[in-house]
Amino acid sequence: MFQTTRRRLALWYTGVTAVLLLVFASGFYLYVRGTLIERVDDTLSHVVEVVQRSLVVEATNADASPLPSPLKVNIEASFGDPPDAVDDDRIDLEWFNAEGDLLWSTLSEPLEIPIRLGYRGETVEIAEDYLLRQLTQRVVFNDDVLGYLRVSHPWFEVTKPARQLFIDLSLGTSLLVGLVAATGWFLSGLAIEPIQDSYQHLKQFTADASHELRNPIALIQTNVQVALADPELDNADQQQQLEVIERLTQRLGRLVDDLLFLARQESGMLQPSLQPCPLDAVLMAVVEEQRTLANTQGVLLKLTLEETDTSSVPGADSFSVLGDYDQLVRLFTNLVSNGIQYTPTNGAVSLALTTCQRQGIPALKTEVRDEGLGIPAEAVPHVFDRFYRVDPARQRSLLRPKDSRPSASGKVMGTGLGLAIAQAICHNHQGHISVSSTPQQGTTFTVILPQQLSSTNIVAPIPP
Repeated sequence: MFQTTRRRLALWYTGVTAVLLLVFASGFYLYVRGTLIERVDDTLSHVVEVVQRSLVVEATNADASPLPSPLKVNIEASFGDPPDAVDDDRIDLEWFNAEGDLLWSTLSEPLEIPIRLGYRGETVEIAEDYLLRQLTQRVVFNDDVLGYLRVSHPWFEVTKPARQLFIDLSLGTSLLVGLVAATGWFLSGLAIEPIQDSYQHLKQFTADASHELRNPIALIQTNVQVALADPELDNADQQQQLEVIERLTQRLGRLVDDLLFLARQESGMLQPSLQPCPLDAVLMAVVEEQRTLANTQGVLLKLTLEETDTSSVPGADSFSVLGDYDQLVRLFTNLVSNGIQYTPTNGAVSLALTTCQRQGIPALKTEVRDEGLGIPAEAVPHVFDRFYRVDPARQRSLLRPKDSRPSASGKVMGTGLGLAIAQAICHNHQGHISVSSTPQQGTTFTVILPQQLSSTNIVAPIPP
């Protein structure tokens, strides 16, 4: 599909450019050819003027001459003897009397061409593939017609450069069309690449979402069928089946809620309600909410606040940011729950809040550090991708001791969208989120939020 689109784009680009090049080449050729013709005609007109001024006019002998005019042109004095040799590229002259009889010519053989008067030159053919450009002028003196002067110019001085120009333009246009075709193919590939990537991401997202939705739905159906098919189940077994269904329904609800959040965020429908928000209070609320789960998992939660000498926004609290309270709670809840999930028993998840400067703007930096297995270096760039899971070995069940049992809290595996949502919320607040990890030691997520948002809503990310 994309290759067909790429070919169409390249063909359209090449076709349009080829038409423009042909129009330009045709116009340029006609302009140059017209200029050459004008130069030849101007040369003929100039020669006629020069010859007319050099004519020697004298009175005729009325008794000895049958001419009706009392004046005549002295041919010997005006033109001299005709040249013996004639070059192909020279201008030839012909003199005719008032009756149209040829009296003098520089041509070796007379041209059997009648006299045609005109203000501009005309092209005549005197032999196969040999043309002349001619201009004929009536010579008048005191209202008496003395004769006709015809000047001939070789036409190949127009056709030869015009033909060479046509060949050069044809070759140049062909080469340019070929180059444009190659460039169009390359540029269409560049243009189609982000669309292809987006399409692949969409296909992957659809496949992952379908897979994530299919599993809990299938489990719910299985448990319901088991509960309905076995009438001998006691109340305890039925209670257990219903609890499983409840947990799966909750997981399915969280998945749908996460997908809806990301869809609204990408479409611009989700606009944060910005107001002064104490980030330390947000972190305290998150720690209190997650403490029960952490205690059940045998994980210690710690929160430290550190106010440095970095200046904050005048008139604002040291740990206050302009943000959406609910979204910030969701951001740090996802990070803390992710740390708890991948931290082994007797480990710790620590949160540290400090003030800092970001591009000269007062900001708050929050670090969420766990003591899990860490993330492989090749997987770090993908941790914020949707439905991305690093390795089954990092699952919580594999980090517990062998004799431990699942907790009674009913917590189920995450949807794989928590970090993607955290990144989206961070970007909504013009912040930056990064991750660093050391295998077998732990992972640290760093969130930097400006205390005052810029009017452009664009903040360049800070390298981790």
